[in-house]
Amino acid sequence: MKKTLFAMSLLGLSAMLPAQAAEYVIDTEKAHAFIDFRIQHLGFSWMSGRFNDFSGTFNYDAEQPEASDIDVVIDVASVDTNFAERDKHLREKFLHTDKYPEARFTSKSFELQEDGSLVVVGDFTLHGVTNELVIPVEKVGEGDDPWGGYRAGFVGETKFTIADYGIDVTNLGPSAQEVYLNLSIEGIRQ
Repeated sequence: MKKTLFAMSLLGLSAMLPAQAAEYVIDTEKAHAFIDFRIQHLGFSWMSGRFNDFSGTFNYDAEQPEASDIDVVIDVASVDTNFAERDKHLREKFLHTDKYPEARFTSKSFELQEDGSLVVVGDFTLHGVTNELVIPVEKVGEGDDPWGGYRAGFVGETKFTIADYGIDVTNLGPSAQEVYLNLSIEGIRQ
């Protein structure tokens, strides 16, 4: 009887403790996460592309989303605009991937909004320059997957001025000053 009371007391105490954020690995191995971008080309059209190689982790607790964090590392040389010649040009003339092979986003805060969405604020490093980046984020969903794991997914979109990262795009026209990033992140709980 004493053991049962003791076990029930421990169980009751554990229910009062704050929930712990779970760690997730971003599922890039099975292509369930994407980092896409678009930028205007000479003011005539939009050039779209993605980064094929990136990795990262995030911690998330649905009960305390503001305690979340995320860290993503992008292999900048994996830029893919569906045209090999242009990709080579981007790597050599704009992104200088030989000198700056990685981009990185590391969150500093998550802010829960009244509508349930989140705003993530973090440091984004690209082309050797780090600036603060704000990303509005919506949770897509979370739950058990068909393979015995547990997943959580989020989407977000942000934009930044390319010159703020020391990348000169003046020859692409005045409308090509901002890059829009679309993020679709699905993680597997560890």
